[in-house]
Amino acid sequence: MSKIGVIMGSKSDLPVMQDAIDILKGFDIEVEVDIVSAHRTPEKLFDYGKNAHSRGFSVIIAGAGGAAHLPGMIASLSPLPVIGVPVKSSNSIDGWDSVLSILQMPGGVPVATVALNGAKNAGILAAQIIGAHDTCVLDKIIAYKEGLKIKVNESAKDL
Repeated sequence: MSKIGVIMGSKSDLPVMQDAIDILKGFDIEVEVDIVSAHRTPEKLFDYGKNAHSRGFSVIIAGAGGAAHLPGMIASLSPLPVIGVPVKSSNSIDGWDSVLSILQMPGGVPVATVALNGAKNAGILAAQIIGAHDTCVLDKIIAYKEGLKIKVNESAKDL
């Protein structure tokens, strides 16, 4: 069974990151949540990034606000796919600092980046990565997407 790591720079990011946790649990994917600060706990960051693959993780979702170094630093250390969630935080410049810090990675250190506060999409993307080799998860994603289509069609009927 695949496991996804959901990490964030501080507890204040949890309300945003909860969307990723909820969607992954909805797909019955094991999730481990932790706080790993790139600036305040660099030793923990290095340990997490270097060892996540040996701890059974398949994908890491990393959310961070402000300068948002967490996703990129994890990606520099880990062979796993990393999905970055820019978080609009209290010290943010309308969230653009976080978006650009995660989006503008140098060649060789990719971070898949979702929209500002887009943790739900990060969870879905992580599930799709897992679904590429796990038919149970793939079937749940197919059903989820069918549910989205049904909601849109139902909304259209109400017009």
